Amino acid sequence: MKKTASAHWEGDLKKGKGTISTQSGALKENPYGFNTRFEDAPGTNPEELVGAAHAGCFSMAFSMLLGQENFTPDSIDTKATVTLEEQSDGFAVTAIHLEMTARIPGIDQAKFDEIAGKAKVGCPISKLLNADITLDATLQS
Repeated sequence: MKKTASAHWEGDLKKGKGTISTQSGALKENPYGFNTRFEDAPGTNPEELVGAAHAGCFSMAFSMLLGQENFTPDSIDTKATVTLEEQSDGFAVTAIHLEMTARIPGIDQAKFDEIAGKAKVGCPISKLLNADITLDATLQS
């Protein structure tokens, strides 16, 4: 399976503008630029998209692993905070912190923690990223 996404850019770094699109059409010419990445202007940015991909991937992996243990979640909510830092050789994504809250009937804390840890390291986006990936997982009753 292969999925595609594309970006179009015009102009220099600070004044230039771009758009991001995905094969599925979920994103279609969504604007991005220096102002959306560093100045909180409306639009998206690569770090936000990586965070969304990681949160979605983790949630699906967690659900799959729960199912393998005969648990069905009522809900899984995951937030990814992506850290972009300036380094001596330019900018780098240095960390992603996942915060997940889930409602899962019949699971105990130990099994919840075990499965969440497996999902953190096992989801394909976690495997892709060369960053410190951390997780806070909360089981709601």
